[in-house]
Amino acid sequence: MTIKIDKPFNRQYQPFVKWVGGKRGLLTQILPLFPKEFNNYYEPFVGGGAVFFELFSRRALKNKKVVLSDINVELINTYNVIKNSPYELINKLKEYKKKHSKEFYYEIRELDRKESFNQLSNLDRATRFIYLNKTCFNGLYRVNKKGYFNTPIGSYKNPNIADCDVILSASEALQNVTIKHQSFKEVLKEAKKDDLVYFDPPYYPLNDTSNFTSYDSNCFLEDEQFELFELFEKLSNMGVKVVQSNSDTEFIKDLYKNYDIQIVNANRFINSKSNRRGKITEVLIRNYK
Repeated sequence: MTIKIDKPFNRQYQPFVKWVGGKRGLLTQILPLFPKEFNNYYEPFVGGGAVFFELFSRRALKNKKVVLSDINVELINTYNVIKNSPYELINKLKEYKKKHSKEFYYEIRELDRKESFNQLSNLDRATRFIYLNKTCFNGLYRVNKKGYFNTPIGSYKNPNIADCDVILSASEALQNVTIKHQSFKEVLKEAKKDDLVYFDPPYYPLNDTSNFTSYDSNCFLEDEQFELFELFEKLSNMGVKVVQSNSDTEFIKDLYKNYDIQIVNANRFINSKSNRRGKITEVLIRNYK
């Protein structure tokens, strides 16, 4: 389906939501380390999609099959709504912007506690998802063990809830993209020799207190990191080009010691204590040089 843009807008191919571990601030460091040539592109932990949108901007994905996937069902629903119904979404977000208040925020946040939540339309769920992301504390998508969104409201004077240019640009970029709600493991069934797979999983914790490893009701801890490593090796043996971002920890560096590991500098913005925000290092792991 092709979206007809009937009015001028500023093309800004960038994430339409904030995301924990988003890569916008690292693009100038990590993209030069990506392979110059590859066939199809897979991103199984798409999150905010910063790498995808930048590759699209650079025309690096032209005439390639692109598959974006994630285990977060609300996120994937939002991608599909943006792809297929951007104008309807913008109009709904404008309605939410007019109603925005502390009371309205918590009313919308509580919807997933109700049985009627599953009866909401895809458009209403996507509107809720973006609204909460734009107005919650630090844009932190977090759910509890029951899968209920539980981030408190943020202190924004005028949050940009209905970002028309970004949504319309994202819709344009997604037109020929396959978007799937699935586990990262499914990429093994799809990727072929000389395809590129970029993994950006929930990071292995730097310490016992930095343990935000779940943005849905599933945890991503040591066992899951081992599963990801095994998948990384299987894809490598198939001749797939694989790149992965992760935390700069001895556990990760030892796990991937037989692969190329590059250190990149990042900023940590999400922490309850301001003195724990700042410069940190991450790793970019490649199965090629």
